[in-house]
Amino acid sequence: MSNNQKLLTLLQRPLEPTFYPKDNGKTVIDLPENYLTERYRPIGESLQSRFGSDADTRIPVRNVGTPNIAFAEVIDRRGGFSLFNRKHREIAGELIGLFLNQPDVDSLMSVGAYARDRLNPMLFQYALSVAVQHRQDTKDLNIPSLLELFPDSFVDPSVFPKLREEGAVVTQENRMTIDVPMNYTASEREDEQRLAYFREDIGVNLHHWHWHLVYPGDGPDSVVRKDRRGELFYYMHQQLIARYNVERFCARLGRVQPLNNLRVPLPEGYFPKIIRSSNNRAFPPRPQNQLLRDVNRVADNVIFSINDLERWGSRIAEGIDAGFVMGPNGQRIPLTETTGVDILGNIMEPSSLSVNRQYYGSYHGDMHNVIAYSHDPDNRFLEGYGVVGEFQTAMRDPSFYRLHCEVDNMFHRFKNTLQPYPANQLNYEGIQIQSLTAQLNRANAPANVLLTYWQRSQVDLATGLDFGPQGNIFASFTHLQHAPFTYRISVNNSSGAMRRGTCRIFIGPKVDERNSPLTYQEQRILMIELDKFTVNLNPGVNNIVRRSEQSSVTIPYERTFRQVALSNQPGTEAFRFCNCGWPHHLLLPKGTPEGKQFDMFAMISDYTNDTVNQEFDENVNCNDSHSFCGLRDRLYPDRRAMGYPFDRRGPTNVSTLQDFVRANSNMLLTNVQIRFTNTVIART
Repeated sequence: MSNNQKLLTLLQRPLEPTFYPKDNGKTVIDLPENYLTERYRPIGESLQSRFGSDADTRIPVRNVGTPNIAFAEVIDRRGGFSLFNRKHREIAGELIGLFLNQPDVDSLMSVGAYARDRLNPMLFQYALSVAVQHRQDTKDLNIPSLLELFPDSFVDPSVFPKLREEGAVVTQENRMTIDVPMNYTASEREDEQRLAYFREDIGVNLHHWHWHLVYPGDGPDSVVRKDRRGELFYYMHQQLIARYNVERFCARLGRVQPLNNLRVPLPEGYFPKIIRSSNNRAFPPRPQNQLLRDVNRVADNVIFSINDLERWGSRIAEGIDAGFVMGPNGQRIPLTETTGVDILGNIMEPSSLSVNRQYYGSYHGDMHNVIAYSHDPDNRFLEGYGVVGEFQTAMRDPSFYRLHCEVDNMFHRFKNTLQPYPANQLNYEGIQIQSLTAQLNRANAPANVLLTYWQRSQVDLATGLDFGPQGNIFASFTHLQHAPFTYRISVNNSSGAMRRGTCRIFIGPKVDERNSPLTYQEQRILMIELDKFTVNLNPGVNNIVRRSEQSSVTIPYERTFRQVALSNQPGTEAFRFCNCGWPHHLLLPKGTPEGKQFDMFAMISDYTNDTVNQEFDENVNCNDSHSFCGLRDRLYPDRRAMGYPFDRRGPTNVSTLQDFVRANSNMLLTNVQIRFTNTVIART
């Protein structure tokens, strides 16, 4: 075990004491006596000898004194930890700073080992994970998936007794896989349940958690201040809403309605049926037609009114309409076409980069909180927040999409103040796309017919079963999947010289849930980015072949659901820092059994207007999911606005997507059909 890999022992079974054996009993951490908690200190010697006798590896922890973590002990060790709670965010930021400031790995191990048994487990795991990702001496470590640490946030808790029984009674070689049921949160009487496969997908919720882990809202400036951070907040969530709306069309449901009136009851209910392992309490449900009220949770330090939310929203909208926002000293900060959306993203989230948090408040964050505490806004019944109150569970609730549709509309309000792209920002002189097809990777497959189906996969949940059996305990779950396919694009370069371009591929629905054609203004905000990559174009005809699994948006199944113990073995450097990205099994919308029609769009833009003058290889390390996650410690690898060319309204003479494309030879549309087959295929 290399020196920094020992830190990963602190990121296992978060509720077990640090001295408890790790790595299936093979590793023991030897703590100084004063690092044991008061409960275990009187029997420390017997504990260390009892649990360490069979260990292959012993990790001595250096005594660096007693770290001052009193500021973090304010958060109940067995309670909830929410990054939508400003006090929690600030404490997490201070704890990240403490971990970052340790002079070496041994000191970080010591401070982490002391803090681990005294702090809220989710707070500790979050802060240490962020710090490890940002320290020069630990940034090569592969952070374990949150699924491995807190599986109760992602799957039906009824499977855990079965997993524990299987692990306790049956030897490793004879253990059977326990099935995690689909669609367990509501019956078919509830229309929103048609989207449960998307909202409750494990990979989707892991993606949301990990994006916010890579882009924390509070902490040391070096951790928070990343290139185009606010714009990434906008674009990642905008694409979530676009994808969700397209999935709704496939399920014959209308577009999600924005949460633009906080004074009327929230019609959608949600009964999550998952628990929080730190206190074994269920996340509270929210009945249908819940009224949103002022939140006065004094003990949680979450206090705001509906008036506050409305006032913050009005101030942001006024700033957008005026073309500037107010700084802390009353100075006007212009919202330009290059910086405006980035400034607004940091204001609305809000992050510590907000230009005026006092004036613009916590618009997005407290929109989460007003829903999360709607069942008990004044703590009368001592109930914690609902699933919308945590990043890793928020996307399960239909109200998340209503909330983010409203936030998204605020960004669209700004984008609509910008002029449509002029012709010279869209065309690429001398470049013509002649043909575009997408075809399954099988013999004699018809062109432009793509397939989706259910897939049953397995994941090892043993590392999340605190005080549970050793070894592997597998659970199987069912998720949407698509058959692999390949894009083939024929591009003519008539310029007579070698040209470089950026190929941008999107897909969007032709019609809504009622089969009514979509206008350009409606369709452009529903366009889903599938891929973006650099191409070198020789004079004459160029045939571009690109596999679907090379997408710049997604990460493969193995990186969403991998085991940390395996991925840190030699030869797996490609897996470093790679959790951030949309799950590849949801690259395509579900489609319909009869085949839903889509417009597939390809564009070659001029690389000289795209480049930020830094070379990067998408096949190296974790550069392959840069569309949503950027590049680590580097500039976002595309100078254009995120979502280009669909982030702005079209000219007045453009009423359809065909009109938009017709004027530009470097763009092309093709009709694509996505057929869903209602069969379950086991992952091989």
